[in-house]
Amino acid sequence: MLRGREVGLRARYEEDIPILRAELYDDVAGSARAESRPWRPVTPGSEDSRLVVDDKEEGHVPFSVVELAGGTLIGTATLWGIDNHHRSAHIGLGLLPASRGKGHGTDVVAVLCHYGFVVRGLHRLQIETLSDNTAMLRSAERNGFVREGVLRSSSWVMGEFLDDVLLGLLAEDWRPDPA
Repeated sequence: MLRGREVGLRARYEEDIPILRAELYDDVAGSARAESRPWRPVTPGSEDSRLVVDDKEEGHVPFSVVELAGGTLIGTATLWGIDNHHRSAHIGLGLLPASRGKGHGTDVVAVLCHYGFVVRGLHRLQIETLSDNTAMLRSAERNGFVREGVLRSSSWVMGEFLDDVLLGLLAEDWRPDPA
């Protein structure tokens, strides 16, 4: 398990999947904001590619996020789009509604940065998020990410186009202990 101040990133367990599906992906509006595809219902027990881990997939490393005190599942985190030639990857995370607003996002981003830079030896990490996702923007910037641009009207979300913000962090600019 990778450990932050208050959260741990561990392997995805089979018993995590129904909780993550119910809390994150069965919510039409929430899923529409987090996914780059339209929401659709997924049959319980089916092989939902967003949740079921394929250990052969080298470019996508999903984690379950747990509280260190007690081990309670609080979300999901992913290092995705891993490019070993350019030594870069993207970061994504989703916290269960009851776990939001507690600073866990900043801790999750910090642990993903440690994994990307120290464990994987990457040079660049990137985040794309909706421009009104202030929690993710704050978590990224507290970990040293800088805003590199805005992709205007690039995401179709529940009947309207929204802007995406592109943030990046280079290994040499990373400070392991976020504010």
